[in-house]
Amino acid sequence: MLCKRTYKNQITLPKKVMEQFEDYEYFDVKVSKGKIILEPVKMTPKNEILLEKVRDKIAALGLTSLDIEDAVAWARKE
Repeated sequence: MLCKRTYKNQITLPKKVMEQFEDYEYFDVKVSKGKIILEPVKMTPKNEILLEKVRDKIAALGLTSLDIEDAVAWARKE
């Protein structure tokens, strides 16, 4: 399949190619050995990534919901 570069340096990828990547809006672009390589990227808001890391850390430490509630209560004491 061919793609043509426009005067604004844009290319349109064929519909048959993009149908395989319907869940992706962003692509990482690299140049390697004279070839353009596009890799699909799932974008996640930064806050979601941070929250996921916190949850993973809590799970790794074996903390329970009660442990968290106790820690919050202790931290809020005057």
